[in-house]
Amino acid sequence: MKNLILFFSLLVLAACTTMDGAGPSVRREIKDVNYEARKDDSAPRKRLMVLPFLDAGDKRPLELRERARNAFIMDLNRSGEVIALDSKDLNLDLAKMMEGGQYKLTEVAKAAQALGVTAVLEGKIIDIRIKRKADNVGVVRHLTTAFEVVAQVRVVTGRAAREVFNTVKTVTVEEQGTRVGERVETDKFISNNPDMIEVIVKDAFLDFTPQVLASLDKVTWEGRIAAINGDRIYLNVGRVSGLQVGDLLKVTEDGDDIYDPESGGHIGRVPGRLKGTLEVISYFGNDGAIAVIHSGSGFKENDRVELY
Repeated sequence: MKNLILFFSLLVLAACTTMDGAGPSVRREIKDVNYEARKDDSAPRKRLMVLPFLDAGDKRPLELRERARNAFIMDLNRSGEVIALDSKDLNLDLAKMMEGGQYKLTEVAKAAQALGVTAVLEGKIIDIRIKRKADNVGVVRHLTTAFEVVAQVRVVTGRAAREVFNTVKTVTVEEQGTRVGERVETDKFISNNPDMIEVIVKDAFLDFTPQVLASLDKVTWEGRIAAINGDRIYLNVGRVSGLQVGDLLKVTEDGDDIYDPESGGHIGRVPGRLKGTLEVISYFGNDGAIAVIHSGSGFKENDRVELY
């Protein structure tokens, strides 16, 4: 019996020695990676900065165009094709970047480019009109009210400051009803019917969504190197933008701007020198990615990246 007890004691001691020894240990590693950031056959989402809407009329409330802009941003994001951003992060005095009742989009686009913005959008209410048709006689009349909103949207690319969309459209909504005869004044009707006016202004801008998305199909997706720390390269685009772990990105310098020798107009920017490629290995922050060098060298902050 003593020998049996001694045998089991030695067995337990040997097991403890093995567990506490210098043998290989099991390490559990969890990576914050979403392998379904986008479909394999789709491109990453482009960032579109939507500037505060403008209004040619100075009597309409600011809230009218702000609500329309917020609805437009939500509709663009709902498409899943772009990331529509508010311009609050731009840190620019946009009031100083106005000319002829519009933004100097070329200057705004250059500033937005540093934030990884692909394009900048300007929306403007040009006019709101109320038209009514009624029976010629009688106190109680059958009325047809037509609400017309004339709106304009312009889109300029961030990299080359090239205009890719500029359209003015009129959206009309008709309402049937019976009203007691009254004299109609457009400004008074608008102030007395803010909900109706807000709806048609929103509808006018939402009607632009398919065209704006189509115009951005012509624009190349890109991001920027935000920081470099040792062998880790941090990008200003990540999971929200649609990058996937394993994606290969080519890195280029910014090319030179080319201007027409006679008119002085900006023609475009030529492609910069190819420095090499990066491989995405993980994500960080709200929409950033971590990459390592796949090939090449000489990478610097603010270098341009795009899908290989």
